[in-house]
Amino acid sequence: MLSESTRQRIDLEVAKYPPEQKQSAVIAALSIVQQEQGWVSPEAEKAVADYLGMPPIAVHEVTTFYNMFNTRPVARFKLSVCTNLPCALSGGTAALKHLCDRLGVAPGETTADGLFTVQESECLGACGDAPAMLVNDRRLCSFMQPERLDALIDELRAAASKEESK
Repeated sequence: MLSESTRQRIDLEVAKYPPEQKQSAVIAALSIVQQEQGWVSPEAEKAVADYLGMPPIAVHEVTTFYNMFNTRPVARFKLSVCTNLPCALSGGTAALKHLCDRLGVAPGETTADGLFTVQESECLGACGDAPAMLVNDRRLCSFMQPERLDALIDELRAAASKEESK
């Protein structure tokens, strides 16, 4: 289940901790699995648990506690919009609705073309930049008013189209 490159990357994270505390690398290990596979399947959770020597339920608890982990396949672009209070008061809920309306999905759903998954997010720690959102858990976008959301969707569609034509 875990490729050799995945195990090597996890080993680099495990090496940061004392040998008896290798379970401390569980978040890093799950992140690596998700980067390589796109999501964390139940089989991947079990493989990480076995590799780190911890109960599978403990890994599952981590996977389901943090909303950065995908527990099901997601689209090429995962758009996570913060709807916690500061962002909600500054348009986060409206930004989520705008994205969903524009893409024709409900929160948590994926577009028919498999390009976008839209979801609510917990606080991104960018309250001063509200409404804030993440693209693929890596790119923080700030002040996401409707015109900026539309430009982002157009940019991501163009990037996907460009890669497909290669």
